[in-house]
Amino acid sequence: MAFFRSVSALSRLRSRVGQQSNLANSVRWLQTPSSSNTDLYSELKELVPEYQERVKKLKKDHGSVELGKITVDMVLGGMRGMTALVWLGSAVDPDEGIRFRGMSIPECQKKLPGAFTGGEPLPEAVLWLLLTGKIPSKAQVDSLSKELRSRATIPDYAYKAIDALPVSAHPMTQFTTGVMALQVQSEFQKAYEGGIAKARYWEPTYEDTMNLIARLPAIAAYIYRRKYKDGKIIPLDDSLDYGANYAHMLGFDDPEMLEFMRLYISIHSDHEGGNVSSHTAHLVASPLSDPYLAFAAALNGLAGPLHGLANQEVLRWIRSIVAEFGTPNISTEQLADYINKTLSRGQVVPGYGHGVLRQTDPRYTCQREFALKHLPNDPYFQLVSKIKEVVPPILTKLGKVKNPWPNVDAHSGVLLNYYGLTEENYYTVLFGVSRSFGVGPQLIWDRALGMPLERPKSVTLEKLEQLVAKSS
Repeated sequence: MAFFRSVSALSRLRSRVGQQSNLANSVRWLQTPSSSNTDLYSELKELVPEYQERVKKLKKDHGSVELGKITVDMVLGGMRGMTALVWLGSAVDPDEGIRFRGMSIPECQKKLPGAFTGGEPLPEAVLWLLLTGKIPSKAQVDSLSKELRSRATIPDYAYKAIDALPVSAHPMTQFTTGVMALQVQSEFQKAYEGGIAKARYWEPTYEDTMNLIARLPAIAAYIYRRKYKDGKIIPLDDSLDYGANYAHMLGFDDPEMLEFMRLYISIHSDHEGGNVSSHTAHLVASPLSDPYLAFAAALNGLAGPLHGLANQEVLRWIRSIVAEFGTPNISTEQLADYINKTLSRGQVVPGYGHGVLRQTDPRYTCQREFALKHLPNDPYFQLVSKIKEVVPPILTKLGKVKNPWPNVDAHSGVLLNYYGLTEENYYTVLFGVSRSFGVGPQLIWDRALGMPLERPKSVTLEKLEQLVAKSS
């Protein structure tokens, strides 16, 4: 798709701000089906003026409204709980979990088009929803799949940049390198240097985001084949959707694996704006760094063991249990003893707890449902089920854990392992490909809404102590 498009007549501004008395009304509007446009860009171009008008009205009429208090705990605790940025795609409720544009994961599974009737949501459908706030039709999703395939060509120098690294380099290091190599073709950088008007910043950002999302599976698959297999590239299959193609290029063609990849990408796509990878992308893009630069930075945040790297840690821990007993078929008593020993050594139980959630992560639940349907007798899945039975009471008894329940990372590794993707060091790359579906749309909206350079105020420790002394 060419960057510079002929300018069609914009739809009339249909500001609904005054018509929406509360968030619930807004959510109901966002869940309406999309228009008849099968082109995502055309759909978005109709929506941008509406959102711009809503932001202008909020600034003008309600700019001085206070949203909360800043406490010392927040300042010293990683800004936990501060309401500090707008994120359109999703929100995390402590009790209900993630909602994509107001829709829960079960609602997405029910309403978003799949590869077949009753199938898991196609990632392309999630992308359409996150970007527009509307439920796409199957025709719109098929059109988007075709467009992404048309954008998926990888320049040779991107492969060469990865090849310059030793094969022993962590897959995330190779992945970030590949994304940075793709930045050479940034449409935003070209447009900015050419003097594009600020009001049109979102257009080349859209082009970069769509190109980036389209090319990530091929880059990610190349890294997997290079590091763990024979190094031969498996070409994209023009008959497959995004998730299925990613699995295919990795070397997996089991229909169940293709379906799980669709589910995996969909549920890992977004998790509001405060997590490290999402916030990093927003922050780095705020000085008008292009989507490639912003997403590469997000990947570096995702690579931390307290964020995306956690999913590989979970499978390693599960394997350590199996190694300890020589089998995954252990009793709950044996498992409880092992977990207590883990905690007594000052270690954590990976895959349990969450910074926001106070219930079992719905992303865990939908993966469990997938496993119950497709691999109920797998010994590792049965072990994961026992862990969920044993761990929460133990953590609750400690009295220090706000959320003793499993999160998304507690389950994905066992499913991937079952279908043959056993190299846990690679799992965070899968997470990275998925997260582009959440941060990419937000970068487009950041530019469309004219979001400014992010520059929070910091204080010295001495100043913080002085402020506390004055308030006491």
